[in-house]
Amino acid sequence: MSLIYIVEDDRNISEIESFSLKNSGYETAVFETAKDFYEALARRMPSLVLLDVMLPDEDGLCIVEKLRKDPLTQQIPIIMVTAKSTEMDKVKGLDMGADDYLSKPFGVMELISRVKALLRRSGKGRAERCLTIGCVLLDDERHVVSVDNRPCELTHKEYELLKMLMLRAGIVTGRTEILDQVWGTDFQGESRTLDMHIKTLRQKLGEAGKMIRTVRNVGYILDL
Repeated sequence: MSLIYIVEDDRNISEIESFSLKNSGYETAVFETAKDFYEALARRMPSLVLLDVMLPDEDGLCIVEKLRKDPLTQQIPIIMVTAKSTEMDKVKGLDMGADDYLSKPFGVMELISRVKALLRRSGKGRAERCLTIGCVLLDDERHVVSVDNRPCELTHKEYELLKMLMLRAGIVTGRTEILDQVWGTDFQGESRTLDMHIKTLRQKLGEAGKMIRTVRNVGYILDL
């Protein structure tokens, strides 16, 4: 079931959106502030985001810009929802990285139709996505990893850890951020858990494991 995040501070509108989407078979979560939305993203990635432009703590266009700059969120489909209806406002939203645009007031049938269409388009894009760094290939559609064209069996956490590092290749990722993203913000274990997973991941990747480097007192980076 596709999960849709609704970022909207007007409860009347968010309730209509959520009710309509649930009736169409989607799972939804509603957030009235950018802060709550970001916290949810750290726990679970959605299939699509319905994003209002006017929020109490941050402009929706700024949120789009941040999502598109982060490798972990840049592929999330985004539909901007706003009372602004001028052509210039729409162009600005699309230029910032939004995939589609809905002007208030809008019909429920139009909302569902646009959501379905965007999920179909984005699904095709994700199906073709493969990450390649050096001799390591991660096929996210088939959920498999190979090194030098040989299969590499990873646990679920090792796979998610490698995927995160490959998406952020060349960028140092902090320990806390890795734990939040891969294990969840409610993780109560020791940080040594991360170190042990990095160790076993390096071993399974063989010589390619040397691409994963430790940045002392900070975190890890995957780089050629």
